[in-house]
Parts: sequence; structure tokens; C-alpha cells
Amino acid sequence: MKKRRWLKSILIGCSLPLALFGLASSSGAQEICITCHRNVSPGLVQDWEASKHSENDVTCSTCHGDKHDKGENAKLAQLPDEKVCAECHEEQFNQFSLGKHNYGWAAMNAIPATHLAPDELMEGGGGCGGCHNMGIKTDAQKKEQLDKGYRYQTNSCDECHTRHSFSKKEAQNPRACQQCHMGYDHPQWEMWSSSKHGERYLAKEAGHLPEAAVAPKCQDCHMVDGNHNNHTAWGFLGVRLPLPEDKQWAADRVTILKALAVLNPETGEPGPVFDAVKALDLARLDQESWQKERDKMLKVCSGCHAYSYAKERLDRGDSMLQKLDRMMADAIETVAALYRDGLITKPADYPFNYPFLLTFMETGGAEGKKNSSRISYIDQVLLQMYMKHRMRGYQGFFHINPDYAYWYGYSEMVKDLGEIKELARTIRATHKKEPPTQEGIRG
Repeated sequence: MKKRRWLKSILIGCSLPLALFGLASSSGAQEICITCHRNVSPGLVQDWEASKHSENDVTCSTCHGDKHDKGENAKLAQLPDEKVCAECHEEQFNQFSLGKHNYGWAAMNAIPATHLAPDELMEGGGGCGGCHNMGIKTDAQKKEQLDKGYRYQTNSCDECHTRHSFSKKEAQNPRACQQCHMGYDHPQWEMWSSSKHGERYLAKEAGHLPEAAVAPKCQDCHMVDGNHNNHTAWGFLGVRLPLPEDKQWAADRVTILKALAVLNPETGEPGPVFDAVKALDLARLDQESWQKERDKMLKVCSGCHAYSYAKERLDRGDSMLQKLDRMMADAIETVAALYRDGLITKPADYPFNYPFLLTFMETGGAEGKKNSSRISYIDQVLLQMYMKHRMRGYQGFFHINPDYAYWYGYSEMVKDLGEIKELARTIRATHKKEPPTQEGIRG
């Protein structure tokens, strides 16, 4: 049911009739807010006037309340969160609350690297926070953001349905996904747009394919029928449980889980990151949940392809990930041996005397941060191998992009492993009897 509230006083403190401003209408949809905001933020007014909200009398106060009625009290304007959207879009809200996008904000804050980087890259809509704003927040989290002055980081829906047009068609366009799913560790846009799927979509968009031609986009595969509860079988980290039957792959995956601190490298028991991975749904932790997502994707693929072909392609992706994991585990074990032999000093924020992949490339954080711990150059190469090249290797394969799977993924991992082996040899050859300083181990 639509929630309609009407401003009881005139913006800027006036009490003149609405008719004097030429804003009265039979539907009563237009509010005096528009008079001011045509000057303050004309783009927002223009977007709203072109929106479905405008056509259906969803006006300013519907979302922003009626406490802000003049320039001096602008901070009284309510910035709507997902629950306000749910008043009309309950089904989508419920779906979103179960999907992986809802964990964006919490996942970012659970990663140690977040707290080493400058705050501006996390809170102000730039850097990681620019995309990881997504996620339903508690009142305490919203208050913390408001206190810091980041007033617009309150809603997830407008990441895809941008303010104030809130267009369904915009959110169905793959470019809505591009703003986040691109770049260093998850270049899905680049993979898709240069794959056969993306080529066909872009050709069709340009009128170079018949209207009835099949041209799948991101949403067709990952948000079937507009379902906002989106997951993938392997997840962002590219790990899962239970362990595979193949003994080498099982050992390699254990090594990777240790380097993620999901497992304790000393005991093999759950490590400090395990609870976060479980709570934030970052990985499928049993066969049933993994198979559920795999079966969903097979059904999607079978809408265009033969089931046998789709299964063979996805199975081959699993096999490719096994080979990537072999190289990744080899690299981790090479660096772990340097820790074990005292040739690299454990950074203060590492949970164990073992490589830790979730610090990314941080070398001690921004100036003024409490934690001034530094990591070695060989660690940085290892982190790049995992976060950039392994991601490209397995994601490129599942997105049917040959160049990303090979040249930007597998091939770069081969190069990373070679560099790590050479760096380890150099460190061992040049190591002195006295313990090295933090600055002396940078490769």
C-alpha cells in the first residue's frame, strides 16, 4: 500500500498558497519541494518527473517525510532505506534480503583490508564503499554513517535503480551491473561484454541482430525473472565445502582455506574468518547448497543450450579451478615456509604466522591508522595472484571468455608462481643469521 504524506508548510518558511507557485494539480502529486529543488538539484527533479513514481503520486514526502520544509533544516529530510521501498515493493525487498547483494556492506567491514585503507575509500561512496554500500543496515550502522556526514549511503535499491527515476528498465540493463562488476578482482563486465553472449547483446542493441534473436545479459542468468535473491555456486572466494574426493585438490583447497583464515593453519580447526564466511554466505559450506545453485544455473543455460552441453562447460570450469588451486596452494606453501623458517616476520594484524590473503596489497594502511604493520613484497605478489589472477582465471572460464580465462588468469598465475619461487630463493640466499627487519624483507 502506498504511503502518502503531504507537506503541511511551505518550503523556505513561506505560507503562500501553492497556487501562487503554479504547482497545484488535480492529482496533488506535485509538492512545494520542487520549487526549491529546481534550483538546488534540478537533475533530481527532472528524474522524478520522468519516473513511474511521479505518474503514481509517489511524491517527495512519501519517501522523505515532511519535517524538512526550508533550506535551514535540510538535515531533517528522511533519507529512505530499503524498508521504505518495501512499503510498495515487498516481494523484491524480501528477495533482496536473502541474496548476496544484501551482504555487501557487512562483507566489506569483515575484511581486514577495509580497516587498513583510508576511510574515504570505505565510507564516502568512493573505493570499496562505492559498491559495498549495498546491504540492509541496522539503525546503529545508519546513525554511525549519519554522524560521519555520509548521509546518502543509506539505501541499496538505488545502486541499480538510480535516484530519482528508479527505472526498472535501467536496472535490467547490463550497464547497471557494470558500475560495480568490473575492474581488478571481479571484471565480469569486461568478461561478459567481450564474450559471445555480450557480443550478441550489443549487436542486437545496435540493431544488427533480429529482434527475436537470443542475447543473454547479466540479469537473465543471475536474476532470473527479476528475482533479487542472487547467488552463485562457487561464490566470490572460489572455495567451498565439503572437500573433493581428489586428494591433491582437497589438500590444495585446505591450504587456501588456511590462507583465508577460514581454517587454523596449525590445527585445521575453524579459524577466525569461518564464522564471517558462514554468516555472510560467502561460500557454499555443504554439497546441497552448492548443488542447488549449480542446478539453477544449468536450468538457465538449458534455456538456450542442450543440457548436456551446459553441464560439460560448467564441469570443465570446475576442472579448471582445480588446476588454478594447485598453483595457488603451491605459492601459499612457498611463502608459508618463509614464515615458518623465520625469514618473514609475521605482521601484527595477521591472525597466524602464515600468509593471509584478506589484507590485499596493504603495506601498513593509511597515515594515521592505528595498525602500522607492514607486509613483504612476496606477500603482495601472493595476494595479487589470489585476488586478481585466480579470480580472472575461474570467473573468465564460467563467463565463457577465452582471453580472460587464459591470458589474464591462468597465464598470469603461472607468472606469479614463478616470481614467488624466485623471490623465495633470493630471500633464502641473502638471509643473514640475525633476524631480518621489517623493511629488509621486501624482496
